[in-house]
Amino acid sequence: MKTEKNQRWVFNQDIEGEKAGDGVVRKVLAYCDGMMCVENHFEQGAIGKMHNHPHTQITYVASGAFEFTIGDEVKTVKAGDTLLKQDGVMHGCVCLEKGILVDIFTPMREDFIS
Repeated sequence: MKTEKNQRWVFNQDIEGEKAGDGVVRKVLAYCDGMMCVENHFEQGAIGKMHNHPHTQITYVASGAFEFTIGDEVKTVKAGDTLLKQDGVMHGCVCLEKGILVDIFTPMREDFIS
């Protein structure tokens, strides 16, 4: 099942993931025009390629370990850490240990639902 805009209740077990890259599965969770929550499952060694977008993004590391690049800084993050990526800033990651990233975007990512 796919989530619909303004869906009040979203049960993770009901959401089908979609391939978002080699070793990466994305689940679009709750969203409205102004905000979106997305869960990303990474296999060890998977890469979130460097990119930017016109959305502010907060990433919460739910599990695993990742080497993240944000702008010109590179840091290793693990479960419980949080990252802020403001709109237009280049960012990407390499998964060091299988894990899950939870992203909050504002505004929502139209490209994730089309």
